[in-house]
Amino acid sequence: MTDADALVIGGSRFIGRHTVAALADAGYDVTIFNRGTHDHPFGSAVDRVEGDRREDDDLRRARDAVDPAVVVDCVAYYPRDVRVACEVFADVEGYVFISSGAAYGAERVPKREGETALHPCSDEQATDDTWETYGNRKAEADREVFVAAERGVNAMSLRPPIVYGPHDYTERFDYWVDRVDGADRVLVPGDGTNLRHLVYVEDVADAVVTLLDRGEPGEAYNVGDDHLPTLGEWVDLVADACGSHPTVVHAGERELAAGDLTHEDFPLYRPYPHVLDTTKLRTLGWRSTAHEEAVAATVEHVRERGFEGDRGPDREAEARVLDILETM
Repeated sequence: MTDADALVIGGSRFIGRHTVAALADAGYDVTIFNRGTHDHPFGSAVDRVEGDRREDDDLRRARDAVDPAVVVDCVAYYPRDVRVACEVFADVEGYVFISSGAAYGAERVPKREGETALHPCSDEQATDDTWETYGNRKAEADREVFVAAERGVNAMSLRPPIVYGPHDYTERFDYWVDRVDGADRVLVPGDGTNLRHLVYVEDVADAVVTLLDRGEPGEAYNVGDDHLPTLGEWVDLVADACGSHPTVVHAGERELAAGDLTHEDFPLYRPYPHVLDTTKLRTLGWRSTAHEEAVAATVEHVRERGFEGDRGPDREAEARVLDILETM
């Protein structure tokens, strides 16, 4: 246990929210730094410094107010964000940048730190704000971590794939909870063997604590579930957690076209397998949560919060495909 001060840049929504809790459980005195555009979920238990992480003076003000021993950067989406943070927090005992498995530019199975090529990043991509350049920007931000470590900054990178769990505002996993919970039929693209690495949000938070305790500066670490269910197996896991076992209906390209849909319209579908090798992180003693526990917690939260419906095909399009398949 420690009584050191931790500063979390972000900290009020998803990965940051769980990271704050994990740091507090590890004995850190935690302060979050953000713009205050979202509710502060921790009340008086966690201090907050308001400011914009892209304003250098605001970052320095947060540093001076907290004097953190460690910093976790949950909302760095541009290479400059990490470069400036590594300058402002150059003297901390540990700086962890939440990167992404999307930083990998080569399609390999599995993707390994230091072996699998990262995306290139042009000057234009480095400042772009579209999803198409997300992986490029995360890759270049990782390189900023490596450069900073070469000059003595205790900086590290953590690369998760798609993250699921309570408070997930992206709703990519929640889409499947919504479709399975209480349904008679569920439409699954392809044959259900699509393989994409996921990671439970609390395990990402635990990985952050692990890196702050035992990680090596200048290194990147993949984080992901120990076991990789296929999309069909994820649907089964969700069904078990919901206590609802609908008929799973598989649809190919031709059938999906009846609803003007493609495979890629469905959350978690990816044409080529996306698998991260997590051996490096596991060597530090990190382990992932059992799927039954992780999915049950996710289902409970989705039921409490509800599903906004912004992810995945609309129900009418799915119904058209299901109805056509039923008559075949």
